[in-house]
Amino acid sequence: MHRSPSLADIEAFDERQFYLEEFRGKTLLLALHADEIEDAADQIALAGVVRTLAGNDTRVVVVIGASDASAAAAERLERTLLPALLGTGNASVGARAGSGRSSFARFDPTSFDTGNAAAVVARIWSALRREQLFVGIAEGADPVATTRFARQIATRFRVHKLVLVDREGGFCGTDGKTLSFLDEAALSALLELGEAEWTGLGSRLRLVDAVRDALLSGVASVNVCTLLGTARELFTYEGSGTLFTLKDYCSIDSLGIDDFEEAERLIERGQREGLLKPRSADEVARLLATGYGATIATHHLAGFAAFVTEPYRAEQAGEIVGLYTITRFKGEGVGDRLVDRILDDAHAAGLRYVFATTTSTRAQTFFERCGFVRVDPEDVPQSKWLGYDEARKLRVAVLRMELAGARP
Repeated sequence: MHRSPSLADIEAFDERQFYLEEFRGKTLLLALHADEIEDAADQIALAGVVRTLAGNDTRVVVVIGASDASAAAAERLERTLLPALLGTGNASVGARAGSGRSSFARFDPTSFDTGNAAAVVARIWSALRREQLFVGIAEGADPVATTRFARQIATRFRVHKLVLVDREGGFCGTDGKTLSFLDEAALSALLELGEAEWTGLGSRLRLVDAVRDALLSGVASVNVCTLLGTARELFTYEGSGTLFTLKDYCSIDSLGIDDFEEAERLIERGQREGLLKPRSADEVARLLATGYGATIATHHLAGFAAFVTEPYRAEQAGEIVGLYTITRFKGEGVGDRLVDRILDDAHAAGLRYVFATTTSTRAQTFFERCGFVRVDPEDVPQSKWLGYDEARKLRVAVLRMELAGARP
């Protein structure tokens, strides 16, 4: 029986398409050691990611390290893995992937150190000129050598993204929670004497070093995740590992029209989760006109907030409305940055105070942590309550922050 797509199905499809749009026409390099491909589930996970990307008009380079340097081991990998990666019989990939044989090559992982880098680069590009996928086997490479060789290829090509598959997955903080993002400055701090050991990352120093070298050499971003978590890391807001970028991962700016569609999806998501008040399409459009976005790594809108001032000019006040951040980024400081930017602009505009209202206990705690104080509804502009739902007004928490140095 045919099943209509659920809201979750549609949302997952939208997320995937959003990320695939970013990758279209770009080159991604995915590196892993053969030890990570232990069973059919691992092979299916890898093939699913590779075929999704290749079918998206994304060039994909897969580097697989094989500790066994024998020809038989490489042939076994080629025989068992390549058909799955190429998606034999899959029209969306097969039309662009070529016959298969020319997409596969074996390399000495020390090629860049022994003056043979040009041959590696030429071999890969000769395949990618005709096909979306290239698979290279680093013969006799342990996991460390595999990562190093992949990083050398990635930096030589300056690929859009380097994905390092690691059994431990993304990096964790001292609280054991996976860190969604780290920039180069944070990586440099980890490399200082004793820092990595103190945060529990001492065993991963070589990986930290490889990630930092890739970023400094021109790779736009690096992801570290497990093999089974790769699809979630690349194609969903939720993610599974850690994304590394050269500069500060999060920037706050007022929205442009090209951001409106994505911001609207964030607002709708917050409404479905019950964190944001339901609003009509026209009401949402007015929020977008005064909206700020938190952008992650130049592409991903991770948070939104609007700052409404026009109805409150007489009181020299402003209201933060529709503050929402995607689940993955909660606790990453995205909401704080949005509020900080709004407060800076409120100071510059000479406002006397800023306020917010919410029925969410979590949101109330957040605003109080930012310095807001709970007040009575009468302590904010009364125009706020014109046409406001009375039942909601009884439940809503009103929070206000005084701004020092406001213009008279």
